[in-house]
Amino acid sequence: MAPTHVLRCCQRGLAWIPVIFIALVVCWSYYAYVVELCIFTIPSIGEQIVYLIFFHLSFVMFVWSYWKTIFTQPANPSKEFCLPKAEKERYEKEERPESQQEILWRAATSLPLYTRTGAGAIRYCDRCQVIKPDRCHHCSACDMCVLKMDHHCPWYGEQTASVFSNYKFFILFLAYSLVYCLFIAATVLQYFIKFWDISFLFVLKLCRRKSAENCPKNELPDTHAKFHVLFLFFVAAMFCISILSLFSYHLWLVGKNRSTIEAFRAPVFRTGSDKNGFSLGFRKNIAQVFGDQKKYWLLPVFTSQGDGLTFPARLVNADVEQATVNLHPEPDKSAAEVPESPLSDSQNRLLSNDQHANNVGDHLANNTLKSAESGTITISMESES
Repeated sequence: MAPTHVLRCCQRGLAWIPVIFIALVVCWSYYAYVVELCIFTIPSIGEQIVYLIFFHLSFVMFVWSYWKTIFTQPANPSKEFCLPKAEKERYEKEERPESQQEILWRAATSLPLYTRTGAGAIRYCDRCQVIKPDRCHHCSACDMCVLKMDHHCPWYGEQTASVFSNYKFFILFLAYSLVYCLFIAATVLQYFIKFWDISFLFVLKLCRRKSAENCPKNELPDTHAKFHVLFLFFVAAMFCISILSLFSYHLWLVGKNRSTIEAFRAPVFRTGSDKNGFSLGFRKNIAQVFGDQKKYWLLPVFTSQGDGLTFPARLVNADVEQATVNLHPEPDKSAAEVPESPLSDSQNRLLSNDQHANNVGDHLANNTLKSAESGTITISMESES
């Protein structure tokens, strides 16, 4: 049996195969469009220049956003969400789930938490040994807990998932890849038709029976470029269709302020599960991903609001149609407080420490019954509606 580190290296190598495949396709598309189409096929110099300018703009933004998506490391929970050493030892020694939950609830009194498990317990990862912040999940492919996890995609390579730190880059990657494919398909279409028009081929067959002087002249050179044009159009159209559906879905998620995980399983709050628990309205939902400064929205630079550990949320399980909703949004910033850097340093705290401590204290008070005779403690988990 091969050593564990050898197997791990093989897994890491295999994880990069999809990325290498995408890189090869992109490199071929660059050669086919720039060399075979623009240089060898398009006769007009003015048309060549216009096509090359817009092609390179979309190409640069596409590659830039894909690069940032792949090589931005997923953000992990900070040390404050790890159990203290003494509490960790007590937790591991305890065999009863009720006693373990008591330890977690007391450790969480100083943490900005508001979401729970389906049973109303503290969300704790036994593998990473951390209390999970709101919207944090354990990625089995990356083998670690990541902040605001959306999904893990094999096209990103090893240990890269769509999470808080690169979700904006992922959205821009979908947008620019869609623009890239649409531009290629639209500009190649006319030459695709000229190369493969049935009537044109039929005329060529008839011309073979006539003298060369009476034959209509071919507008395009009969070279191997036509095969590149053919496959370039089909590949661009195929990727365009697949990316359009994925891009539309994630735009809907951004507008609702949900992740893919939350779209399938609504987060559970103190008042129960609420699929719109983190929704602050369309404009604020967009700002959470793209930031407050619109001039940076289309650039693959990090401008998302918050730190990924806490998020403003609705504190009531309100109906979507309800007009009055209690929110804890990020306080508005004046122009003087906006940093010169495009990075947003805004911190979105769900609850203040005092208010959260009171909430956790209420939970412990409601679920902990002390027996005066025996001095023992019994935990009774309240049912969530």
